[in-house]
Parts: sequence; C-alpha cells; structure tokens
Amino acid sequence: MNETKIDWCDVSWNPVTGCRHGCPYCYAARTARRFDAGLEDERALSGGLHVLDKKIKGTPYPYGFEPTFHRYRLNGPARATGGKNIFVGSMADLFGAWVPTDWIRDVLDACLAADQHRYIFLTKNPLRYIQLYELALLPTRDNFWYGSTVTTMRDTAFYASAEKTGLHTFWSMEPLLEPVHMETAEGLPEWVILGAETGNRRGKVKPEREWVEEIADFCARAGIPVFYKNNLRTIYPDLPDSEYPWPMPEEEEA
Repeated sequence: MNETKIDWCDVSWNPVTGCRHGCPYCYAARTARRFDAGLEDERALSGGLHVLDKKIKGTPYPYGFEPTFHRYRLNGPARATGGKNIFVGSMADLFGAWVPTDWIRDVLDACLAADQHRYIFLTKNPLRYIQLYELALLPTRDNFWYGSTVTTMRDTAFYASAEKTGLHTFWSMEPLLEPVHMETAEGLPEWVILGAETGNRRGKVKPEREWVEEIADFCARAGIPVFYKNNLRTIYPDLPDSEYPWPMPEEEEA
C-alpha cells in the first residue's frame, strides 16, 4: 500500500504489476522501466507471466513491465487502518486479457476480507468485468467501483452491457484525446474523471476546452458527478469543484 499523487484516491495498491496494452502515453510503463532490475525468472509461467511469493530486495519491478503477481502484497488492505479509497492496480491492468483469473480472484478475495475500504479498479478491457460477473466472481458491493479508460468515443461501447449488472461504474477520461459525445453513448457511468496527458511525450494531446465543457454540461444535466484532475486544472484553472459519487467525510458527519 503506497501513498500516491493520484488525486481521486487515498492510496494505491499493486498486488499485480505490468501491462501489455502498449499505450504510448502510459506513465506506469515509464516508471516500471526506470526501476527495471532486468532479472531472469527461472520459474516464469507460460506466456511470460511471473509470480513472486516474497519481495525481491531493491526493486519493485524485477521483471520490468511484464505482468507479475506480487502475492506477498495481498495482505495490504487488511493491514491498512481506517477506511481508505484504494486504487487497485495503478501499475497494471488487473483485468487485462493476459491476467489469469486466479490472480484476479485472489486480489478480490483480499478486498472482500478488508471490507472497511472502498476499492477502485480501472481497466482498458472492461468486457472482462462482464465475463467475471457472469461467473459470479465480481463483487457487487457498494464499496467496489469498476472503471474503464475512455479516451475516445469508441471506448464507450462496453456500457450497454454494464448497466445490466448493477455494478458501480465510472469513466476515467484521462488522457482525453478527442471529443466524446456522451449523449450518443449506449450506456452511462455513475462518475466521470476528466484529465489531461501527463509527461512530455512528443505528440502529446492537449484536451480542447470545448471537449471538456461538452462533457461537463452533459454530466450536469444527467446528474453525473465529475472529478477534474489537477493535470487538467493546470491547463484550465477555472474549472468547477470536483465531485465524488459517494459522500465525503464531512457530509457523512453532517
């Protein structure tokens, strides 16, 4: 469990690291490769997957950005005090097609065993949510939130199926790469996170003000709360206050 600069959660937890989507704007890949120990795994699973039962001293990413199950981290939520908003998998896509179902099941079981926290997941492969839901493996509790990355209009297709599950869902529209017309989407989330691309990649896309305002206006009409990431506020500092889809501590006390 680690403190994080991600501004919509309290901490991040990475029982699984690594991803194979190959997104050119991925901050996680850059981070993992910076600390890649370049180690060989004599017990690598088929498909180049790795499992660690204990920490390898000196590096959190001994195999770079290759998918790795850090089994020794599963007790993280149980050890965390209080109730936290935990981003599960900031350095991975836990629901990527290459991730074994038993890895996901073990992570979800660890979440269920520490029910005092809110768990926030994010994937670029949201159909895996549906597959796991149909296998009765995906928790539907109020403290489980399932997000998908929506950078373009074509990323919204999943939600026609998601609305039928009763799952709490959200869109992480970071980086927003083009206009996304929510009024034509087949299904809608309960929360939207809007952000810009981080880093200094050549060809970096700056979200246009009209893209942001169209989404914000639609969400206001539809009653969908919007969270504006700090990297978007540096471009447009006059954005309204961010909102969450759950009560904030001061609201709960009131």
